[in-house]
Amino acid sequence: MTSENVVELTDVHKEYSDSVALAGLSLTIRAGEAVAVMGPSGSGKSTLLNMVAGLDRPTAGTVVVHGEDLGRLNETGLALFRRRRIGMIFQFFNLLDDLPALDNVALAAQLTGTSAAQARRRALELLDELGIADRRDIYPARLSGGERQRVAVARALMNRPALLLADEPTGALDSRAGEQVMDLLLDLNQIGQTLLLVTHDERLATHCANRLVHLVDGRVASETGLERTR
Repeated sequence: MTSENVVELTDVHKEYSDSVALAGLSLTIRAGEAVAVMGPSGSGKSTLLNMVAGLDRPTAGTVVVHGEDLGRLNETGLALFRRRRIGMIFQFFNLLDDLPALDNVALAAQLTGTSAAQARRRALELLDELGIADRRDIYPARLSGGERQRVAVARALMNRPALLLADEPTGALDSRAGEQVMDLLLDLNQIGQTLLLVTHDERLATHCANRLVHLVDGRVASETGLERTR
């Protein structure tokens, strides 16, 4: 792990017309860390993830990711930033139903200007590394939940992101598939991928993360170093 900061949130506030989602949150994530964020519903977990992904803007405070001050980017700049610097894994996979697994993965690179042939080559390499190359021509509806999440992980890794964001990545999986995805995330972190996980699942946090952040009422209530269970 290096000392480079991949994420720096400083006194971030986010207010909506009828609620306060973040109330002066500050958080730093270093390169190579795996940080899990937990907290009760309404504590600001999803808003935090959206801030780091450039999907939402703070009411006040600064969000810097991989050296980029997201507040200085317009919507086009934010879209390019997400495609090039951020990988995202969602609870319900968010795959395109009308594309087979290989094309779901390759599309992420094609959107940044990579040729279709080059994108498909890298997509196949990733599917092979994740153990599902034999499912490359299968459409999402015919994949198991664990297979769909592996396709989603491959898609998130396509552009070699500085940061991998995971929003309840095991929430829609049965226990066996969930454990496989937890092992996969741990393996990725152990080869240097920086992770930010939002979860209600304490098993996921203790298995994959080396730091646990608890949010309460839009603020960091505590931070704890973790000894991983594997």
